[in-house]
Amino acid sequence: MSSRSTTAPLALAIGMLLVSMVSYQCGASLAKHLFPQVGAQGATAFRLGFSAVILLLWRRPGRRSGGQRDWRALWGYGLSMGAMNLVFYMSLRTIPLGVAVALEFTGPLALALLSSRRLLDFVWIALVVAGLALLLPLRGRMQALDPVGVMYALAAGAGWALYIVLGKKAGAAYGADAVTLGTSIGALLAIPFGVAHAGSALLSPALLPYALGVAVLSSALPYSLEMIALTRLPARTFSTLLSLEPAIAAIAGVALLGERLSLLQWVAIATIIVAAAGTALSVRRPMLAEPLAN
Repeated sequence: MSSRSTTAPLALAIGMLLVSMVSYQCGASLAKHLFPQVGAQGATAFRLGFSAVILLLWRRPGRRSGGQRDWRALWGYGLSMGAMNLVFYMSLRTIPLGVAVALEFTGPLALALLSSRRLLDFVWIALVVAGLALLLPLRGRMQALDPVGVMYALAAGAGWALYIVLGKKAGAAYGADAVTLGTSIGALLAIPFGVAHAGSALLSPALLPYALGVAVLSSALPYSLEMIALTRLPARTFSTLLSLEPAIAAIAGVALLGERLSLLQWVAIATIIVAAAGTALSVRRPMLAEPLAN
């Protein structure tokens, strides 16, 4: 077998994962444009509600009958998905997209670091602390971040870590249907918040194309591409590439939302990316592979 025939599937899988991450960040940027009309709560309801409909029609999980089911893990997975998306979008109201994703990324990063006790891991922990010190509004800088937005982003990171742990259990019990069922449960949590905040504005026909765009770009398309990439990429490669997400988010925020980051904020994001990549490359046991959470 030639090296070209070996590397081609790997390159295709890497390309799919990169497109998946770009798609998600474009979806988040599009969702932020909905905030003036329906708020962050309404945008979350749009995303999870339409995503659930798309995935249910595509996967039709009711057609398959399984063996033993772990309902608590499934509901925990779905509720953590809904809460994570809601607080993440709430953070985007007041802080830039790239910063929000970098702060959110500390959740799965902390989860990975907790599984190891080697000296090298403390280097990655120190980098995370340094990145957070540059990002968090600890001093009275002119471009200090909104503390409430920061707390929402960190809460989304905690939700992401919980999503990973419960998602592994739900995936073991429900297979690929876990994403569809979990998204549906997350929608049940998010939609009441959206209705309470936006009311009848959610029914506006003018917003339907944007709502569908958010659902496809943020969930349906990236989930599908990522699932294909997961079957073709080593866990370490997958996790290392995933660490690029804060940078992609920052670029999307600048290009699509006109956001501006200070030099310190760019350095902080780069520091967290290095820590995430270093953790993925140095971890001994395979990283948990889960769908893109945000």
